[in-house]
Amino acid sequence: MWFRAPVRDLAGKQVFVTGAASGIGRAVARYAADRGAVVHLTDIQPEALAAVADEIRAAGGRVGTAEVADIADHAQVRRLAALVTERAGAMDVVLNVAGIAIWGTVRSLEPEHWQRLVDVNLMGPIHVIEELLPPMIDARRGGQLVNISSAAGIIAMPWHAAYSATKFGLRGVSEVLRYDLRKHRIGVSLVCPGGVDTGLVETIRIAGIDQQSKAFVRARGHFQKRAVSPEQAAEAIWRGALRNRYWVYTSPDIRLVHWLQRYFPPGYAIAMRVFNYGANRVLPAVEQARRTDAA
Repeated sequence: MWFRAPVRDLAGKQVFVTGAASGIGRAVARYAADRGAVVHLTDIQPEALAAVADEIRAAGGRVGTAEVADIADHAQVRRLAALVTERAGAMDVVLNVAGIAIWGTVRSLEPEHWQRLVDVNLMGPIHVIEELLPPMIDARRGGQLVNISSAAGIIAMPWHAAYSATKFGLRGVSEVLRYDLRKHRIGVSLVCPGGVDTGLVETIRIAGIDQQSKAFVRARGHFQKRAVSPEQAAEAIWRGALRNRYWVYTSPDIRLVHWLQRYFPPGYAIAMRVFNYGANRVLPAVEQARRTDAA
């Protein structure tokens, strides 16, 4: 912690959340509203977003904005940011939660997969930062920027090359802003979730994988048993953000592997090899056939 946390409680604070219609986004928005924040919500799913806004209001929370926007579209983000700033002034906390997941081997990933991940997972948060951080700086009351990266933003997750490119990129942006924004009393938190049992688990795209195969379904079930809930993740995120912690983890396993990576590289290398071996056991026969044909 480099300086006293600029935002130490949520009562009366203006909080902006992307990806607010489900999963972690919904959970962090509800957590903030339950503690007195005015929440400003966006997502690309209009019906689900409206339902979350209604839930929060029904529980006595305050929703300042609930507007659909695609964060990959800078013009849409600019319009939304102007609307939010006009209504509520500068934000106190900005949470970049929205993202997509597409995994696959180098052989199975297509150029459009890489590009879509960059557009949403990297440029999306950048668009939000570009439009909402300057008003926070001008307001001169500090604040907190919370960027949701991933375990794949710090360690070598199998099949995650394209996804990790975007999450490592967001980590780089956060690392620089951590110091650039310090003089404005704006803290930066980089959240690296491990397994979180959100709707994304069921809808994730894995190029070249038969997601109905018994092996894959079994692996997904194992993941869900070990994953934390979105509510548990939200509690960890807010605990870290309100203390101005830079590294924020939602589960101890990622904290441990990150420690290994930094302080015992041989142990980290062994862990990643074992992880990769286990993951590749669920590759479909078609992927194995492609490798055979190419040999």
